[in-house]
Amino acid sequence: MLLPIFLLSAAGFTVLTTEFVIVGLLPAIARDLQVSIPQAGLLVTLFAFTVAAFGPFLTAWFARVERRKLFIRLLVMFGLANLLAAFAPNIWVMGIARLIPALGLPVFWALASETAVDIVGPQHAGRAIARIGFGIVCATVFGIPVGTLISDAFGWRSAFAVLAIIAFAKALLLFIYLPKTQLHHQQVSLRSQFKILRNPLMQGHVLLSILVFSGMFTAYTYLADILERLAGFDGTLVGWCLMGFGAVGLLGNSLGGRAVDRHPLIASMVFCLFMVGGMVALVPNIHSILGLTVALGVWGVTQAALFLVSHVRLMKAAPHAPAFAASLNIAGGNLGIGLGAMIGGRVIDTLGLGSVGFAAAGLIVVSILLALWLMTFNPNVACADS
Repeated sequence: MLLPIFLLSAAGFTVLTTEFVIVGLLPAIARDLQVSIPQAGLLVTLFAFTVAAFGPFLTAWFARVERRKLFIRLLVMFGLANLLAAFAPNIWVMGIARLIPALGLPVFWALASETAVDIVGPQHAGRAIARIGFGIVCATVFGIPVGTLISDAFGWRSAFAVLAIIAFAKALLLFIYLPKTQLHHQQVSLRSQFKILRNPLMQGHVLLSILVFSGMFTAYTYLADILERLAGFDGTLVGWCLMGFGAVGLLGNSLGGRAVDRHPLIASMVFCLFMVGGMVALVPNIHSILGLTVALGVWGVTQAALFLVSHVRLMKAAPHAPAFAASLNIAGGNLGIGLGAMIGGRVIDTLGLGSVGFAAAGLIVVSILLALWLMTFNPNVACADS
């Protein structure tokens, strides 16, 4: 019963590391490909906007494909894309290497989440997805910082090459150990899935994900650069800091899984409130070991929690089409990631690197206000079907 979830979590580690490993590699990529940090940050925007534009449509279409076969093919695709990134001669080829996996990420994440919920039942959706989400947290605990350490020691291309090998290995494990899954007997039609987008409450939930992720990635996209330029850390120390940032996310993943099953919107507001505190405190404490540790710790816990909370919140808002709802969260979240990377780059160009945390906190405050408004629809669950 737990083996399929474990395998999907392990695959999710590779999928999410492919998206976010670039955060720790941006300074090195920018130097090697001879572009500025904000220009390199557009690789994050490209990936995110591709997910946002195509995610719901691809997920709805591939929902009818047998899961084992689909997941294996997606992992192979991720491996090939990472190989292309490892040998990219310029920013344009690198862009193509980021575009390819962006098409597969929403399909994997949404359908893996639905598969996990099918295994344990909707009443334990938060905890089931928390197990899948463990792979996401491990991507930030190990994937991103280890990628940064590999980059510092052997070059950023080596990080993508290693990630390609891991993707191929995970595909082989899924081929050997993941059992074939039964598709739902009553498939929800494409029309009925897209129909939920007409609901103002569902639109509000998607907008909330966009705002939350915009706030997170306005600052997180440039965290490695903040630690390098403002704190004066070298690449190795930045890698260890990112590992610590991700490690505390294990706690956030657990807290988020429990809190979201009780009340999705209150969980969103509480974690957002603490995130604002961590972001605002970061730069003023950049030269204080204790202050910087606390700020990064609070930010790391809340970021991991909000990944999970946002995902389950959308699935609970549309229980008759959970995979499609999950894809909407992924699309909205990645639109937010892309916007955040652009906003952060603009803030750096106009106000300086030290201001990105404050700009990010402002967006998170707006998301808290939106969550309060959504609670007026249904103070208990805020479900789009109600």
